[in-house]
Amino acid sequence: MIPSDPKQVTQICFDRIRIPDQRRLEVARANGAYSFLPTVLNEFNSEQIIEEVKKSGLRGRGGAGFPTGLKWSFVPRNTGKPTYLLCNADEGEPGTFKDRDIMRYDPHLLIEGMIMAGYALGVRDAYIYIRGEFVAEARVLNEAIAEAYAANLLGENILGSGYSMHLTVHRGAGAYICGEETALIESLEGKPGRPRFKPPFPAVEGFYRCPTVVNNVETLSTIPAILKHGGDWHAAIGAPNSAGCKIFSVSGHVNRPGNYEVPMGTPLKTLIEDYCGGLKRGTVPKAIIPGGSSAPWLTSEHYELPLTFDDLVKAGSMLGSGAIIVMDETADVIKIARRLSHFYAHESCGQCTPCREGTGWLERLMIRLEAGKARASDIEVLRDAAEHMAGRTICALADGAAAPVLSMLKHFPEEVRARVVEKAA
Repeated sequence: MIPSDPKQVTQICFDRIRIPDQRRLEVARANGAYSFLPTVLNEFNSEQIIEEVKKSGLRGRGGAGFPTGLKWSFVPRNTGKPTYLLCNADEGEPGTFKDRDIMRYDPHLLIEGMIMAGYALGVRDAYIYIRGEFVAEARVLNEAIAEAYAANLLGENILGSGYSMHLTVHRGAGAYICGEETALIESLEGKPGRPRFKPPFPAVEGFYRCPTVVNNVETLSTIPAILKHGGDWHAAIGAPNSAGCKIFSVSGHVNRPGNYEVPMGTPLKTLIEDYCGGLKRGTVPKAIIPGGSSAPWLTSEHYELPLTFDDLVKAGSMLGSGAIIVMDETADVIKIARRLSHFYAHESCGQCTPCREGTGWLERLMIRLEAGKARASDIEVLRDAAEHMAGRTICALADGAAAPVLSMLKHFPEEVRARVVEKAA
């Protein structure tokens, strides 16, 4: 059970994840899954649920950090069109591997959260859009959904409440861009996964041009605890404007890489040293990517920074998906930036010229720099290309591609200069 005192809470989504066979409905229900669902379906109305989620201070856990309750409140009612709920389980951000653990080990938590969210939004058909590479996770989800249907937790007239919802798992083809909500919608409709112009936003005109809410796996998995314990309970956990717990995927040069769910506001140093066993070599990191590969890098001066949305923005970065990549003094930052440039060049959907052309330029220049063949003029071209990509495209992929390059140039100019060779014209 989750402690009633929010100060004692250290986990919400991972509270039962280590219980053997928790993915099975019988075990999940024995440990509290769906126990509060009848109360929600019979005693709550849509407005009450949305108000509790607003009070909770829950912000999207997929990367953007938009307030979840506010997002739900944007959905128009009585439009004559169906409303859809889409779970973004694409999880393509390099360094991120948290959602797959929820789906793999505690899928009924996600399903329960989707039923509650669907009820609040008046949804009849919901979908889980899962990354194509997550073969095992898709299988586990489908098995759990089948169990839920058999127990009348999904389908028509759920638990005799009068509410009906159907849930389908849709496997993507492994495109990073489909983690962007409108590209996900395009893909789900059977079209190439390319972002749409906004507005209109999905809440008004999304899947098949109908009202649609897209939420991340971790976000939806938090809903059962919020409704059971109350929005004020959740808001008391964590930090101001960053309520609740957050799963951080920590990788790189740490002794114990993995997923760690901690209250928001936990210092970065505490997470790395107390949970991850510290760095493999040295005492402080050389560089840290705090929110997945698209987040601007931090350095050792930020080591004690609280992990909140606002503190990361003040430091010039972002919390993003919560994927923390730690680099010690042995890291070749140029090689790392070059590898990330390759990723973004490969994953650009090609819809926007600054991204389609710019990501290729960044990769070619980074290959030259890593090989020690770049000239001083190449560095200015690199900087100029990165700066002119960001903020000039439909989605944020170009910004993500520019972030590693600009971070390298900002924080490690000496290492960049050491790779530059001047050649006669």
